[in-house]
Amino acid sequence: MVWSNGSASGCCGSPGHLTDPGASRDSELSLSPTGHLVVAACLGLIATVGFVSNLLALVLFVRHKSLRSPINLLLVNISLSDMLVCALATPFSLAASTRGRWLAGRTACVWYGFANSLFGIVSLISLAVLSYERYYAMMCPFETDVTNYRKVAVGVLLSWVYSLVWTLPPFFGWSRYGPEGPGTTCSVDWITKTANNISYIICLFVFCLILPFLVIVYSYWKLLLVIKKVSSMETSARRKRDHRVLLMVITMVVCYLLCWLPYGIMALVATFGAPGLVTAEASIVPSILAKSSTVINPIIYIFMNKQFNRCFRSSLKCETKANKSLRRSDNNLASMAVSEDHGSKVHGSNKKPPLNDSSRPQALSLMAHYNGLI
Repeated sequence: MVWSNGSASGCCGSPGHLTDPGASRDSELSLSPTGHLVVAACLGLIATVGFVSNLLALVLFVRHKSLRSPINLLLVNISLSDMLVCALATPFSLAASTRGRWLAGRTACVWYGFANSLFGIVSLISLAVLSYERYYAMMCPFETDVTNYRKVAVGVLLSWVYSLVWTLPPFFGWSRYGPEGPGTTCSVDWITKTANNISYIICLFVFCLILPFLVIVYSYWKLLLVIKKVSSMETSARRKRDHRVLLMVITMVVCYLLCWLPYGIMALVATFGAPGLVTAEASIVPSILAKSSTVINPIIYIFMNKQFNRCFRSSLKCETKANKSLRRSDNNLASMAVSEDHGSKVHGSNKKPPLNDSSRPQALSLMAHYNGLI
């Protein structure tokens, strides 16, 4: 692990100042000039599209009151963390890739590694909290208070606290931040094979990648089981909407794995594999895939969300009437939920049976619509 590609000279001071004393020098990774330009182009595209799309999501949330629901607060938290990555971290690696070496010095490298880890884990934990909230809202629709921000706000706060718990230890001696791959990006030290470093890598992998993934899979799997159970009792229109839920859930899980699993595997191979096993290309591609989550997340969770999509289109058309209609639609949706519950209590068994496993389809479709899944 070195502070620049090929040589430490020319970054900011003498080689002794830039070289990490404890870093492994078993192999020196490098990319060709063309390879660095390709990486720079990818990072520039990711930074630009990611920043603009996430900023747009935040603007929509601020401008449209109909979007200010507790569940959408989690989406805003994801967009905020992704936008901060694009604005405060990616430009460093972009500049380094254009020159083929790290340009900003040791302090900036440590900041880059910390910021990428912090905002990335916030995004992952928020995705896990979002999946659980959707699962709970659909399984217990009439126990969910759609106007209560407290529980979701606690979830947002915990996502940042949890991320800080796992990203601050390198500042206090449990592992450290430094250059990775061809020397144009920085991250946690994946190379040094000490008990101190390896223990941190294992904990980071388990608690910040595998654990959120298990929560996401469990929540959406239970949701899909309910959809499968009730689909035979639904109308064709409802089955179509439920199939859209299924497609979106599969897309969420696949994109999560596509963005983060290669990076996790690369980190484990670099930590436990033989020196030189991870090539320059093998180290930089997973890093780019992980950064691409800042573009993929707003597409899946924001612009495929019907609420956000309608507000976006109405903003483009500058139709204030559409905004009022959207708010009335959301209010009518909430009224429908209350009316259904009230009607089932008033009419008793003669009209509507109590809500149980065999009569959940309407509640499921209602909450799916509210949560933006369909």
